[in-house]
Amino acid sequence: MTDGQPVSSAVAKTVAATLAPGAPARGARGERRLGAFLCWAVVFADIGTSVYYVPGILYGQVGVLAGLFVTLTLVVFILLTLKYAEVSVRFPQGGGVVTVAAHGIHPWVGALGGMLILVDYFLTAAISADSGLRYLGGALGGALAGAVDVAPLVLPLAVVVIALLGVLNWWGIRQSAIASLLVALVAFASDLVILGFVAYTVPMHAILQAVGELGAVSLRPVTLLTGFAGSFLAFSGLESVSQLAPVMRAPRRRTVTIALAFVAITVGLSSPLLTIFSTTLLTTCTPDFATCSPQVLQGALAAHGARPDPNQFISELAALAGGVRYGATLAIATAVAAAALLVFASNTAIIGAYHVVLALARTRFFPAIVERKSVWRQTPTLAIAVVTVVPIIVLVAVRGDIDLLGAMYAFGLLGAFTLTCVSLDVLRWRERRGAVPIVGHAEHPSATHDRGAGAPAAHHPEPGTLGRSTGARINFVVGILTTLLVGIAWATNLVTKPLATEFGGGVVALGLLVALAYAAYQRRHQVHPVFPTIMLRRVPHAVLVVLGAETSHAEQVALAACQSARGRPLVFLYLGEPKPRRVQRFQLDDPYVYDVHAKRAFSTAHRVCARAGRTTTYFVYSLAGALAVRHARAILAPEEIIAADALGAVVLGVAPTTGRRIEEVDGVAVAHYAVDGG
Repeated sequence: MTDGQPVSSAVAKTVAATLAPGAPARGARGERRLGAFLCWAVVFADIGTSVYYVPGILYGQVGVLAGLFVTLTLVVFILLTLKYAEVSVRFPQGGGVVTVAAHGIHPWVGALGGMLILVDYFLTAAISADSGLRYLGGALGGALAGAVDVAPLVLPLAVVVIALLGVLNWWGIRQSAIASLLVALVAFASDLVILGFVAYTVPMHAILQAVGELGAVSLRPVTLLTGFAGSFLAFSGLESVSQLAPVMRAPRRRTVTIALAFVAITVGLSSPLLTIFSTTLLTTCTPDFATCSPQVLQGALAAHGARPDPNQFISELAALAGGVRYGATLAIATAVAAAALLVFASNTAIIGAYHVVLALARTRFFPAIVERKSVWRQTPTLAIAVVTVVPIIVLVAVRGDIDLLGAMYAFGLLGAFTLTCVSLDVLRWRERRGAVPIVGHAEHPSATHDRGAGAPAAHHPEPGTLGRSTGARINFVVGILTTLLVGIAWATNLVTKPLATEFGGGVVALGLLVALAYAAYQRRHQVHPVFPTIMLRRVPHAVLVVLGAETSHAEQVALAACQSARGRPLVFLYLGEPKPRRVQRFQLDDPYVYDVHAKRAFSTAHRVCARAGRTTTYFVYSLAGALAVRHARAILAPEEIIAADALGAVVLGVAPTTGRRIEEVDGVAVAHYAVDGG
């Protein structure tokens, strides 16, 4: 496509009037929408729990430098939050990396993103359950004073916990936003209590000596890259914010901005400090804090007691900070809280995973059988079974080894981060070249739904005006920098952690093979999945072909369009009908994937065009009705508009008689409208 032309003032006024306050919303779902505080809770309940296992994993990789790398990576995390906030606003239908990669690059790249996030979810479920049971086992072992060795029971209990979580999801018991809020508050409060005890109990000279150890270690390039890549584990869970978009309270931009600001502050306060203190105070300080040096501690292990367990660093830090008086109580409370919070995080991962599987099925990458629901419980049995069995297999295969799970972890996480960043950069680049989002592509344009009641009327962006402001240019440059940093971390992980690459690559390859096999199956049955674009630019000599939900003549209209095109590119625009749906958290709420008639119409048009040798074809889906036709016409500047005559000239935004020609195709009246100035 070439650069677009400005939208006429008449069309701009029509758009603004349609988007004015009072327009009908797509279903009364406000009572189920999440405000900024609840969105923060859902995201922090995922990110915040990683502090219980990440310090130990990083300590095994980079030693006392773990806290330093988490602190440095926090900067990149903040940059990532800016990108994920924009993704949440741009794609109110949700879907996360699946949606942004599909629209930004290619639908199959979206499928790749879905496979990557599945790897992340599988390992999150496994490592959270395993780590939670380890903390609980440590607390029980301390309470029983060694009378019972609970360590051998951790792996079988973790397997049982994941299986039970799968059964609970099949039964239909869902995590509420209020439950996430309670978990987030408990996690953050626990972090603050431990940090408070550290500040109160540990002498300042010991803290300074311990922190000083971070600067005493020489950093080689390999260590720098490895630590940088590995420390992203501390921020796993950020991707969930983009999957909350369909249930965010309007105005969505304000909600996600406040929520992610809270996330950045709370994570920034807790994760780096807890990692620094747990990996230095526990491993470098003598019991009386007289000296903080790894060499001195190694010589005083007999007095210090048992070597600190990296799998329980946070509860051991709580015991150290609590001192003789409060240490044991604080350690047990921390361990019990950690176990509960990590099991909750494991369940969140299972929920997110089966919704990704459903999203891939609804976009026709996975067979429709994946969506089939239990007759009794009305839950997707097969999808839940898959995302429950895989983490169990992983846990058993690695024998519950936290370090191995940690080594495998970052493949999917960093891969999903990288694809999201690259895809958003591509969308921004297209806007700089004049592309415009088609009005109503994701949801019915409504002031109460998109911006909140009482908000001023919106002016839909004109071609060539997006991405050209100073702020947009800064965002674009900073976004490229963020992509490079995340991409370097992923590339480092691919090289330095071959087990992660093998496991993650294997899962991704298996998923893509299933998708390719299903695509071949669909082609054999004359089904051609179509993925509509959400952005348009000026298409020279275009023919706009309009299909409507109220007609069933896609084949006849497509035939007429192909015969009339004479080498000109075709742009098919389907006018969908807004329908309210009950939406759950993490669910893809793209109206197109639920519109069976639209998918069938586009598939038919694709087949007809392929038989006619038409390769330059675009597909657009909108819920904005006549407004979408006017907007597409203003962007494309088509030479001709073709539609079933039953749609009517009013819907098409053209004069009823000017340049109108009727053609009968298989008994269907198809109208051709010559557009002046096209």
